[in-house]
Amino acid sequence: QKVFRVTPQNDEQVDIINSLASDMQVDFWQPDSVTLVRPNMEVDFRVEADKSFEVEDLLKESGMEYSVMIENLQSALDAQFDSKVRATGHSYEKYNNWETIAAWTADVAAQNPDLVSRSVIGNTYEGRPLYLLKVGKHGSNKKAIFIDCGFHAREWISPAFCQWFVKEAVETYGTDSVTTKLLNSLDFYVLPVLNIDGYVYTWTNNRMWRKTRSKNANSSCIGTDPNRNFNAGWCTLGASKNPCDSTYCGSAPESEKETKALADFIREHLSTIKAYLTIHSYSQLLLFPYSYTYNLPSNYEELDSIAQAASKQLASLYNTEYTYGPGATTIYPAAGGSDDWAYDEGIKYSFTFELRDTGRYGFALPESQIKPTCKETLLAVKYIANYVLEHLY
Repeated sequence: QKVFRVTPQNDEQVDIINSLASDMQVDFWQPDSVTLVRPNMEVDFRVEADKSFEVEDLLKESGMEYSVMIENLQSALDAQFDSKVRATGHSYEKYNNWETIAAWTADVAAQNPDLVSRSVIGNTYEGRPLYLLKVGKHGSNKKAIFIDCGFHAREWISPAFCQWFVKEAVETYGTDSVTTKLLNSLDFYVLPVLNIDGYVYTWTNNRMWRKTRSKNANSSCIGTDPNRNFNAGWCTLGASKNPCDSTYCGSAPESEKETKALADFIREHLSTIKAYLTIHSYSQLLLFPYSYTYNLPSNYEELDSIAQAASKQLASLYNTEYTYGPGATTIYPAAGGSDDWAYDEGIKYSFTFELRDTGRYGFALPESQIKPTCKETLLAVKYIANYVLEHLY
């Protein structure tokens, strides 16, 4: 299997990509769907091994600029596990399977009772408990920040960040002044993996799976895209009504048990949750509302300046460049996302991170990049959290 990057120069070349997608199984990595492809946009897609020569010939014929980003996806996936850490159980510098993460949520809460508690906010379609960690020093009337990871199953670096965030909280509380201040003043709700069924499936059956694992009525195709399943311009732009598509919006807003559990929890805690951060990959972007409309949010200038400063903080460590801005104009329109929904519910600081990289590895980011990715991302998250603390509303 190969991953190609093409940059169509005009509508004709966009049409070629469209026909390619309809003629054979093409898995779009960036953007999420062929319907979002526009001229002068970098487009990354995966092609099955038996089709890759055919695709390459077609691209050559069309005169379209293209490069092979990943020559052999299987060997790139095998090479993901390059961590030098030889821990048998849970490790913050390795990709952990769901069983290991679930056990870790219990352990980290048991070992740090004054800082971490664990609850269950619902169950997945296949019946797995959705564990939520509450991180912060005990106190009354504390405001909170909600962070979730693992919306899209194949974005493995995302859950790795949620685990790293908790690790840093418990390890640096009392020594790092910013961490200590944040945990004394705020609570952090951390959902390590939202789409647990999908995540399990990427470990057992198909590493490139994206959606949930729910059955769809009158279709043999499985799953809904959880980040198209929220009631924010639901299924209007950049989402599909076809259950076989990777951006399928579901049968109704919150049709998925996972998204409903998340939305219910946030609705129940709206008076305390002041910021919402959702962690995805890849592209190195820091996005804020809106994605379902080209309209700008009412506090656009404020969100833009926060994103600019947070991106600068992130880059200060390894010079990793992030692009920031409203979702619709910065990448492409997409309706039904959790960030837009949270914002419309009244959480005025709502951000989506798209972590490393920009396509060299894509969803196959090696474990050796977990630590640097998490360390730089933490700087941006701490900046945002500190800003929110100083601008409580």
